[in-house]
Amino acid sequence: MPNTNLGRRQLLQMTGTAALFAGLPAFVGVGPAAAGGLKTVEMQLGWLASNGLLGEVVAQNKGYYEAEGVELKITPGGPNVDGVGSVAAGRAAVGQISSSPSVMLARSAGIPVKAFAAGYQKHPFTYFSLAGDPIRAPQDMVGKTIATQPTAHILLKALLVANDIPEDQVEIVNMGSDMNQLLTGQAAAVTGWLTNTAALDVLGEDRVDLMLWDTGIQLYATVYYATDETIETEAETLAGFTRATARGWADVRADPEAAVEMLVAAYPNLDREAELRAVRQVLDFVFTDATAESGWGTMDRTKWERQIASYADLGQFDGNTPTVDDVMTLKILEMTADARREVS
Repeated sequence: MPNTNLGRRQLLQMTGTAALFAGLPAFVGVGPAAAGGLKTVEMQLGWLASNGLLGEVVAQNKGYYEAEGVELKITPGGPNVDGVGSVAAGRAAVGQISSSPSVMLARSAGIPVKAFAAGYQKHPFTYFSLAGDPIRAPQDMVGKTIATQPTAHILLKALLVANDIPEDQVEIVNMGSDMNQLLTGQAAAVTGWLTNTAALDVLGEDRVDLMLWDTGIQLYATVYYATDETIETEAETLAGFTRATARGWADVRADPEAAVEMLVAAYPNLDREAELRAVRQVLDFVFTDATAESGWGTMDRTKWERQIASYADLGQFDGNTPTVDDVMTLKILEMTADARREVS
């Protein structure tokens, strides 16, 4: 499961390392024109390749990026990869990060990146329990042990605050990448992404889901971001990237099975059957009432303001509390509004 957010000091340290090894000045932005006159755009993932890339893979296969004058290169991330640092140092023009708070924390740390589109309108982060001891609402956590990833402790604390539950009434412990603590009774709930079907299979049909979104903590996921410089000087290229990606995701919705075939062909480590089961859930996070009105990738200033306020109240910003204009821009969305509405 991808990291939910990064701390300020970790972001600063990793960004400095990325800049050092890049051997490049900051904010290089989009690469020079490749053969055929296409501009090379490297997209740095915050985590390993997954079904969050379905739209991009389809758009690549169908030539949508080339039609926009773009050659897209996707660079996977991972537990030891600093995606934000790579974008800040100019090694990648675009980043895709798992959760919107990471952009907020980066900005507070003085890293000039901001979001320009949101792939998932609702975050899939979920608390999983079993029917014998179900957690269907935040109040059900009282007196229980909840296992979550170290980077997601802050999400559980935000959940407790939002639902007027004193933190000392819930025991928070660390978990790894599997669901063992739930299955062995060491915890009443564990956490992960609802779209990670393969990892959830071990819990069987006895599983009970409580989405973070439904507890009042409403975050964006698979957020696309770039540096201030790239957004200013390469807006047309980012707009082309956005239009092509929107078309790709529209095709995923039109033919999910074909999209999954393209995904597993591009990334053979992914399990075809698990991805076929997951794709409908993925689409429910990508296409919502918000996209029906405003098009794929849309963002809402008010939701960003609420996220910033929640993190500020929890003392998560070691630097200045960023403003909504620090962490997101509607510029690229406005440039692509008609095209995005046509496919949503």
